[in-house]
Amino acid sequence: MDRTKIIAGLIFLGLTACGQKTHVIRVGSKNFTEQVVLGEIVAQHLENRLHEKVARSLNLGGTLLAQQAMINREIDVYPEYSGTALAMVLKAPAGTDLRAEYSRRFHLAWLEPLGIDNGFAMVVRGADARGRGLKTLSDAAKTIWALGVGYEFEQRADGLAALKSVYGFQLKGSPKTMDLGLLYKAIEQGQVDMIAANATDGVLSKMDLKILEDDRHAFPPYEVSLVAREELLTARPEVRAALHELAGKFTNAKMQELNYQVDVEHRAVGVVAGEFLKESGLN
Repeated sequence: MDRTKIIAGLIFLGLTACGQKTHVIRVGSKNFTEQVVLGEIVAQHLENRLHEKVARSLNLGGTLLAQQAMINREIDVYPEYSGTALAMVLKAPAGTDLRAEYSRRFHLAWLEPLGIDNGFAMVVRGADARGRGLKTLSDAAKTIWALGVGYEFEQRADGLAALKSVYGFQLKGSPKTMDLGLLYKAIEQGQVDMIAANATDGVLSKMDLKILEDDRHAFPPYEVSLVAREELLTARPEVRAALHELAGKFTNAKMQELNYQVDVEHRAVGVVAGEFLKESGLN
């Protein structure tokens, strides 16, 4: 253990021993529904287990803003995606040991996966898939598509560039770039006939849509794990134990359901998070 971690641990323990208020744990998230829901679940779970108030800095912004907030010690834990961590944070090739690199570079702990793999999902209308016998992206590459994408997918090397490079996709003009929330309306109204969605989008389970299998593995896995500051986990092992309880408690289908409740049914994030913890036996 290096000197910085020892000092941090002594500060935490010293405050506790003196009966003073300890460091208030701050949970962060990026600025889209799934992240906010996961952040609220983490915050409520820590409050339940630690019997103390947890601060929330949810809806921070994009990946780099969330990562910088961790480095600046403005937040202590937030959910991150393995593919995003590799491509945008570490700028490292597939196969890089995330746990080792996050610890070495940032003194951050990459914890066990939650059970969600929210990779890019290329989606077509169910009727088109059935009519053309489409199951994989290799099947779809034989057709020219009007594609709708989010801003991030268009710009990232592991997004549109990977799709074109691996499958040689031909498009009807330039992709139509829009906010993620508008993609499903665009495909429903026929403005586009394929969209770059995310595997845990809530409406995927409710609309007649087909996710095409990425049979040539153009996109890396996007397993969700919690990232936490090592000095906090060292000083307070009960925090690590509480966060570990969330590992493996999710599935893509469950995350779709939670996202749908918030995005479409407009249920309060706090209520949805609390119900999830209760159903999972974690309340």
